[in-house]
Amino acid sequence: MLRIALKMLFGDSTKYLGLVLGVAFTTLLVNQQLGIFLGLLSRSGSAISDAVEVDIWVMDPGVETLDVVLPLRETELYRVRGVNGVKWAVPFFRGAGTVRTIDGDVEATTVYGVDDVSLIGVPQGIVVGDIRNLRRPNAVVVDEDGFRRIFPSKEFQTGLEFELNDRRAIVVAVVKASPSFSSGPVLYTRYSEALLFTNNGRNQLSFILAKSDGSRNMLKLRNDICQQIGLKAVTSNEFKRANVQFVIDNTGIPTSFGTVVALGAIVGVCVVGLLTNLFVIENLRQFASLKAIGVRNSRIIKMVFVQTGTAGIVGWAIGLGGAAAFFQFAGQGDPSFRGFYLPWYVATGSAALAFFIMLVASIIGLRRLLFIDPAIVFRG
Repeated sequence: MLRIALKMLFGDSTKYLGLVLGVAFTTLLVNQQLGIFLGLLSRSGSAISDAVEVDIWVMDPGVETLDVVLPLRETELYRVRGVNGVKWAVPFFRGAGTVRTIDGDVEATTVYGVDDVSLIGVPQGIVVGDIRNLRRPNAVVVDEDGFRRIFPSKEFQTGLEFELNDRRAIVVAVVKASPSFSSGPVLYTRYSEALLFTNNGRNQLSFILAKSDGSRNMLKLRNDICQQIGLKAVTSNEFKRANVQFVIDNTGIPTSFGTVVALGAIVGVCVVGLLTNLFVIENLRQFASLKAIGVRNSRIIKMVFVQTGTAGIVGWAIGLGGAAAFFQFAGQGDPSFRGFYLPWYVATGSAALAFFIMLVASIIGLRRLLFIDPAIVFRG
């Protein structure tokens, strides 16, 4: 019987192709949109991910995200260093700047200032150059995408000069930084140089980066810093989650992507359900013939589920392959897509959605089949 069900399915190539493409389109759309959405969220904490040595971020109590900074007094750095359990603490600056490219265009950029001595906070993936050269005057480290924007016609190299906030900056290294939420260049320089490049006012210390000496529980150390210093202290993972939550709560990104995913699922259910219903109607006489020779309803149900399940599996595989190909090759053609990926749990979730679509389609088709009169075979 199952072989007969597959012959009926493959025999109507138009309906079969429609079922496959309906599931494939929905799977492709859901995987692509959710992958981009999760990639955008992960970008909100790119600088946190790059500061791999850091355990705890200390900031003003009112700060909720990496992008909105309320500067601290320089003396707070020494107070954090004096907390029992802190191995070291270094300053970290975040500011905005304006870069003039070699083509004369103007680009908004993010400037990070790291500790002058340890250089903690600079991404460790070196493309070209040496981050130790940051100790030179006017030296900056540029991320890959930023280099392409500032020097669009140049290969990755050091020694190139450009204008940052009307001051001369020299590229001493190009690094592989985590993709940032904004599309502008990301620059790293020493803390003292960052203050000269930006000159934002009296208090300019954005964050304090601290490392535990391992003698105390991380949460206990975080709480001690909060109580003794009166500042906000969070672990790196907590700060990442806070940045993601800030994006979710304060932007329309979740609503936009959620709407597209929901519409894709609804369209998939409607299209596949309609095609399944048409397929059943056109094959009513064949199913009635099977019932006339004694095939039970349970066998009919199995046949329909085999037909819709086969179309669903093929459609899901095609859609998933298309989404995987998109994330594999989109970043190679457009640097702005770098860092986007397809998580395994999104692919698994799309399989559950495909199963749900085919289940609904099967129920729509079985509506007529279970109550069909076998006598229609003998009517003209």
